[in-house]
Amino acid sequence: MRRPTLLAATVIAAALAATAGVALSQDKTMSFFVTSVGSGKGADLGGLKGADAHCASLAEAAGVTGKTWHAYLSSSTEDARDRIGKGPWFNAKGDKIADDIASLHSDANSITKQTALTEKGEVINGRGDTPNRHDMLTGSKPDGTRIADQTCGDWTMSGVEGAAMMGHHDRTGLDDSAAAKSWNSSHASRGGCSQEALKGTGGDGLFYCFAAE
Repeated sequence: MRRPTLLAATVIAAALAATAGVALSQDKTMSFFVTSVGSGKGADLGGLKGADAHCASLAEAAGVTGKTWHAYLSSSTEDARDRIGKGPWFNAKGDKIADDIASLHSDANSITKQTALTEKGEVINGRGDTPNRHDMLTGSKPDGTRIADQTCGDWTMSGVEGAAMMGHHDRTGLDDSAAAKSWNSSHASRGGCSQEALKGTGGDGLFYCFAAE
């Protein structure tokens, strides 16, 4: 009877080790953040490539290395949802934002003012704070696909022309509509793509960054 008992114990131990390995393999280091600062040039981010580089630079300055960072931005040829990997994603404090693309673009995501933190782990001002900075550049519809005419010239414009679709990181707006509570598709900028225009509706040229790998 001892031999089967030892065999069973070995099998159980192996199963527990495998389970522990899976748990440890889930990297809870930061893989999502809101940029603490924008480009300073409104919606001119240097295109998608410049926006991605900005994400990478901020993450590296915060001590997170070895990841490929992409901005959650759509362009006339790309959808934001296709740029950010498969998930799951965690903020700077280890809070899970979403498991995957489907949950990110559903009510299952955990994006709020308290969880949409900067790369430094700081809370961004929202509606009711001074100044309000809750408008996040996205150029996207609620499902993460592009709105071609609302990307400020694919993130190269900073003047009075053009418009950018933005979401509310604090999920709060002027009313209780779905748009007002949307993290990625609340309203377009008014008055163009300049820093002044973005600030005029409660923004600061900030955007979301995700670790794609």
